[in-house]
Amino acid sequence: MEIELTLPEEVAVMTLPNVTFFPQALLPLRIFEPRYRAMLRDALDSHRLFAVAGLNMQRMASAFEPPYRIATVGIVRASQEHEDGTSNLMLQGITRVEFTEIITDTPYRRVRIRALPSDPGASDAENARQRARLSRLLSTRFRLGGDGSSELTKFLRSIDDPEVFTDLAAYNLCNDTRLKQRLLETLSVRERLALLNHWAQGEVDAIKLRRSLQGELSDDNISNN
Repeated sequence: MEIELTLPEEVAVMTLPNVTFFPQALLPLRIFEPRYRAMLRDALDSHRLFAVAGLNMQRMASAFEPPYRIATVGIVRASQEHEDGTSNLMLQGITRVEFTEIITDTPYRRVRIRALPSDPGASDAENARQRARLSRLLSTRFRLGGDGSSELTKFLRSIDDPEVFTDLAAYNLCNDTRLKQRLLETLSVRERLALLNHWAQGEVDAIKLRRSLQGELSDDNISNN
């Protein structure tokens, strides 16, 4: 799943609320704003790359669409333009980057970037063990009724690389937006695994507790317990 390419020093960026984009993940996007139509045209005419950053709500009062400093650059894998000028596309994450400078916001935002490679943070054997633990927890979470699908669970189990496994599990299954941004900003694979294992264990424990308290009652009647 590794993709090798030379990153440019500058890229365009979309800043989106409640979105945390990860390397290797697939993000479907509908492009309709004039600025992003121009951005997409320029990307397709060149390297097909742009970044997607989460919107930092804590800085909304002091900046225009403030992005988180750490984001992911993706490559347009497929794009379909419609008669009304809008487009639907599929963006695949390539690598974590740091925004070192916002160059301009017109006609769309462009930023200067620095690639952020991951650090294993532990031996291959230790990361493999933690990846296996996370896989078991996610399978248990799904079996107990957590979010996801059997196809996604099966797909994740097929990924041996701990880094790719953790990023895709976080992107597809974690519903905690603050944790997802923290995971994106964590360059140590070992620490990333530890954070997601802690989250997954908490999810499993919460579902088990809810089931225990609920007893035989349906979800609609749980308040009667």
